[in-house]
Amino acid sequence: MRPPSEPALSARHALALGLLHGPTELLPVSSSAHTTLVPWLLRWPYADLDPELRKAFEVALHAGTAAALVLALRADVREALAELDARRMALIAGSFLPPAIIGTALERPIERRLGSPAPIAAGLLAGSAAMAAADVTAQRRGADRRREDASLADALALGLGQACALAPGASRNGMTLAAARARGFARADANVLSRHVALPVIVGATVLKGARLARRGVPAGFGAPLAIGAGASFGATLACAGLIRQVERDRSFLPYAAYRAGLAGVVLATLRRRRAVADVGAI
Repeated sequence: MRPPSEPALSARHALALGLLHGPTELLPVSSSAHTTLVPWLLRWPYADLDPELRKAFEVALHAGTAAALVLALRADVREALAELDARRMALIAGSFLPPAIIGTALERPIERRLGSPAPIAAGLLAGSAAMAAADVTAQRRGADRRREDASLADALALGLGQACALAPGASRNGMTLAAARARGFARADANVLSRHVALPVIVGATVLKGARLARRGVPAGFGAPLAIGAGASFGATLACAGLIRQVERDRSFLPYAAYRAGLAGVVLATLRRRRAVADVGAI
C-alpha cells in the first residue's frame, strides 16, 4: 500500500498528461520532456512520484499512443507490409538496431542522470540546434533525395538519431528529421522516413516495457490513473492524427526549434528562480 505521505496521481492530472502526450508525440517537440516538465513547472504531485510509478504511467501513455498510431496509420502499415522485401527489411533493421542496443544497455543510467529538468532542458536545446542546423543546411544545398532512395547507411543514420532521442528532451521525431535532412532528403520525404522508422521502435519499446510492468504488477490503487492516461493518450493521438500530414508538408523546422528553445528557457529560468528562493530561505 502507498504510504500516506507519498503523493498520488490524480485522475485529472492523468487525463491532462494523456491528452498532452498525443500531440507532443506526433510533433518534434519531445513527449517525454513535456510529461516531466509540465507537472514540474505547475508543481503537480506527479513530479514527486516514485520513479517506478512514473515509469509505469509513461508506459501506459506510450501504449495508448502506439495503439492509436497503428490504427491511424493502418493504410501505411498495410502498404509497407505488402511491399516488404529484403531491402526494406534491411532498412528497418538498420534503423531499429542502434536504439535497441543502446536502450538495452543504457536505459536506466539515462533515466537516472538525464531525467531531471536541467538535463531535459539541455536535450531540448541540443535537439533544437540539430534540427535547425540540418534543415537550414539542407535547404541551402537544395536537398531533394526521395525516400525511395534510402540506403542502409541512411537507415543507420536514422537509427542513431533514434538512439540520441533516448535522452529526454531530444525527441525521436526531431532527431530522425535532423538525421534525414543531414542525409540530403527533401523535407516531405524526411518526415515520411521519420514516421516509418519510429513506429516499429515505439511499438517494440511499448511491448517490452509493458511486459516488464506486467511482471512487476500494477501498484495498488494505480490502475485507474494508468487506464485514464492510456485512454486519453489514445484518444488525443487519434484526434491529432492530422498533425502528421501537416508536419509532412514542405515547411521549415525552425518554428519547432524555436518552441523547444523557448520551453528550455522557461525551465532554466524557473530553476534559477527556485534556487534563489531556496537560498534566501536557507539564510
